[in-house]
Amino acid sequence: MTARRVVIMGAAGRDFHDFNVVYRGDVETRVVAFTATQIPGIAGRRYPAALAGPGYPEGIPIVPEAELERLLREEAVDEVVFAYSDVPHETVMHAASRTLAGGADFRLLGPRATMLTSRRPVIAVCAVRTGAGKSQTTRRVAALVHQAGLTPVVVRHPMPYGDLAAQAVQRFATRDDLVRHHTTIEEREEYEPHLEAGTIVYAGVDYGAILEQAEREADVVLWDGGNNDFPFYRPDLAIVVLDPLRPGHELTHHPGETNLRMADAIVINKIDSADPADLDAVRATIAAVNPNALVLEARSALRLDGGDIAGRSVVVVEDGPTLTHGGMTFGAGVVAARRFGAAKLVDPRPYAVGSIAAVLARYPALESLVPAMGYGEEQVAELQATLNAVPADLVLVATPIDLGALLHLDKPAVRVRYDLEEVRGVPLAEVIAPVLERARRPARTAR
Repeated sequence: MTARRVVIMGAAGRDFHDFNVVYRGDVETRVVAFTATQIPGIAGRRYPAALAGPGYPEGIPIVPEAELERLLREEAVDEVVFAYSDVPHETVMHAASRTLAGGADFRLLGPRATMLTSRRPVIAVCAVRTGAGKSQTTRRVAALVHQAGLTPVVVRHPMPYGDLAAQAVQRFATRDDLVRHHTTIEEREEYEPHLEAGTIVYAGVDYGAILEQAEREADVVLWDGGNNDFPFYRPDLAIVVLDPLRPGHELTHHPGETNLRMADAIVINKIDSADPADLDAVRATIAAVNPNALVLEARSALRLDGGDIAGRSVVVVEDGPTLTHGGMTFGAGVVAARRFGAAKLVDPRPYAVGSIAAVLARYPALESLVPAMGYGEEQVAELQATLNAVPADLVLVATPIDLGALLHLDKPAVRVRYDLEEVRGVPLAEVIAPVLERARRPARTAR
């Protein structure tokens, strides 16, 4: 039998997971390549043989997504699997059209094929778009699990931007682990707040092996989703965050709509910043699409850490993915600058260097801010140089990490902290209570 030849379209996340759980070891399938997008520095590498298995002694090439047509032609591809997130539905269908025009089939792998089952109860926190507020929701859920006398272990959606074989299973318990694993700024943004709260974090590439290790020290596995992807683990409770600052996106982006329709509980975040009409639109969507979901409405409570900004000129640095493929033009830093009386948001564009300048040019709709891009040492240095060059009184850091401790800044840094504050609806403590009760029983034996 001739093996079916497959290309997996991805962004160094779900693509690797889908390969590991569906195609690795399948003698009837030959994955000839991954394609890469969204994340710089991924294309041009190989998925290593140590992870790909004995059928791939040379590993699997990772090529730019722009080369899809060449792959279809030269590799006689039978099937293309779309495996990345936070894209408009139209983008998915353009990929499908390119695939079909090249003669191949187009496929989306679903939850039944790709979700692993844990011996421990799993709470998943996902979203309909990047930047909706997953991280603060996950932190709130973790705190509630701690308060119940149980141990949560967070498993974070993958961000493997370094040596893939070395990153197969990563465990983070201290700041030293962040250094040891050569984490990027984006990774630190997700891991560091959990570590500060005493919660262990796992991440990496092989999520079967990760789950086996996490289960050994967890009463509850807490899936901390990335972008708007659906979980790699089968959840006992699926919590999904909606963003009323982008009303309608919950039905227009893949696979965020999937999350909305699968949700057991929904958090409408940022209600203090949203227009009332937009809030009503999101509520109407929930009522139409998933009327049985429990609903909680919340806000991102902002506070300053490190000083006062009133009357000062500031350069704002914000979470990168929220502003790039997440499609937001501002975030918590801009909101905080205005709320706490900053005299001026200094436009960083004239002072940006290297890849930071390129990102600002690519996203001209961004307000006066700097995306916290830092996927490698060179980009971190360019971020530092940009912030130092901007003629402002201070840097207003609206990422979840202490960026001032990572960069050598020549001006003071004030951090914007933001946490989920429940306002109305079904309390999260009540939402997660049945799962916590299950966690007190003996672990399941079925995988």
